[in-house]
Amino acid sequence: MLKRENNDWWHRAVVYQIYPRSFFDSNGDGIGDINGITMKLDYIQQLGVDMIWLSPIYDSPNYDNGYDIRDYLKIMPEFGTMEDFDLMLKEMKKRQLKLVLDLAVNHTSDEHPWFIESKKSKDNPYRNFYHWAPGKDGKSPNQWGACFGGPAWTYDIITGEYYLHTFTPKQPDLNWENPNVREEIYKIMHWWLNKGIDGFRLNVINFLSKTPGYPEGKPRAEGQYTDGSPYFKNGPRIHDYLEEMHEKVFQHYQIIIVGECPGTHLKDAELFSSPKRKELSMIFTFEHMDLDGGKWTPKLLDLRCLKFHFTSWQKGLYGKGWNSLYWNNHDQPRIVSRWGNDTAPYRDLSAKMFATCLHFLCGTPYIYQGEEIGMTNVRFTSLADYRDIETTNFHSDASQSGLTLEQIMAAIYAKSRDNARTPMQWSAQLPHAGFTNGVEDVTPWISINPNYTDINVEQALHDRQSIFYYYKKLIELRRTIPLIIDGKYEILHEENTHIFMYKRYNDNGQEIIVACNFSQQPIIIDDPKLNEHIAKRRRILISNYEEHLKSDWLDFRPYEAWAVEVEI
Repeated sequence: MLKRENNDWWHRAVVYQIYPRSFFDSNGDGIGDINGITMKLDYIQQLGVDMIWLSPIYDSPNYDNGYDIRDYLKIMPEFGTMEDFDLMLKEMKKRQLKLVLDLAVNHTSDEHPWFIESKKSKDNPYRNFYHWAPGKDGKSPNQWGACFGGPAWTYDIITGEYYLHTFTPKQPDLNWENPNVREEIYKIMHWWLNKGIDGFRLNVINFLSKTPGYPEGKPRAEGQYTDGSPYFKNGPRIHDYLEEMHEKVFQHYQIIIVGECPGTHLKDAELFSSPKRKELSMIFTFEHMDLDGGKWTPKLLDLRCLKFHFTSWQKGLYGKGWNSLYWNNHDQPRIVSRWGNDTAPYRDLSAKMFATCLHFLCGTPYIYQGEEIGMTNVRFTSLADYRDIETTNFHSDASQSGLTLEQIMAAIYAKSRDNARTPMQWSAQLPHAGFTNGVEDVTPWISINPNYTDINVEQALHDRQSIFYYYKKLIELRRTIPLIIDGKYEILHEENTHIFMYKRYNDNGQEIIVACNFSQQPIIIDDPKLNEHIAKRRRILISNYEEHLKSDWLDFRPYEAWAVEVEI
């Protein structure tokens, strides 16, 4: 069993992520808001989660949906006021729900007062709060490409230099080499933690350290820019910064700190999440989300690669660090559409299968709003219906590269972040799925998925066999069976291309076997010894088929999933 410290309470937690803009609109302006979250806390409590993670709610021009922060200590007016936030936090505490805020400190908005001052002159006290550099041979300091497309440098005519932005020109990167920047950020963190929140999810936190001199990257396979990521991801001082952050801020609170770390692999994760190093509680890895091709070049998932990933991370971090477990979030398309089947009758089965596969692993599970009712990707017919800056930039770049509109839209349907950002489907109420508070003529900030008449919270709560109640049972099992939290992991039938089967066990003779058919086809595994072992089960923990009394446990129906506790 894992040895646990008292402040590792988040090992036993299940997290529910809310994208506020799309959750519930309380005032009829078409935008989800803080009071809307407060109004739906009873629903979240009913699901049984322990903690809520809120995507950014700070004052922002909203160029990148709140990740371009203009004022860290104010609430975005569209979302409400600080008084609304305080009430929400109070109501969460009444329900014993913890709160994690999403915080972007790699960059700010270009409308932040620090950047406005920084642009004024080369000798301004705030100049060194950001990365500024002169051009080379009439061009930018290097040819790095930005993560959302285009160049990573923008020329400023006032001072004749370029500033770095690893995302968009509206999001200039902070210079963490400057100790004054770090101290200002620590003050902000203390301010929010002293209000009573329970931690942060730190956006692209492994981008903080840039390699001095900004070395040129290797040419990208596509486009005119180079890949600068080796010089701004996991840079030379990243661990120094995180250790200092822990010393100056985190160690003074009983909190969770989750780091979003694109381009980070297992060995890096061990360093980031090791309790001995005192940096982060856990990280978000993107490895398993990249197994079905590049961002805009989707391909079929090879289940063996997914099993290899999970097995590597489950074994590699056991007793050394901690895993975050997720299929969905605000940046990912819906898993039931991505790797499952979002048409009847398989949507229900495949959604429950994915939940089973994830929630019996070692780590902290994250549920993204709507996942618990099986919300799906959306297929808007017009590009004008999409709001995500990454998606619109892709359309522009892809058009210039010669892709047809049909090819572009196919990629957007599969991978756009807006798949996750359509409004929460609360009911079959026309015309906006109950997203707005009794207002019919308002236009939501992004259109509703048309399938809301069949997929919605109201319907799920009235059906005891729904995906919602399946998730609720998984959360209850996690809370009552320590083996799910602390047990060791072993993959079974590793080379099977359709079945993901593993066991969780300990040295005291306890064992849980989990099996998931990732296929629409019936699959049979020929393993009489394992089948006999499973037949000695103590109890069936969960199954996504109502009829699970069968002689051959390795004869799988489409998208079948089950977990059994067996005797050793």
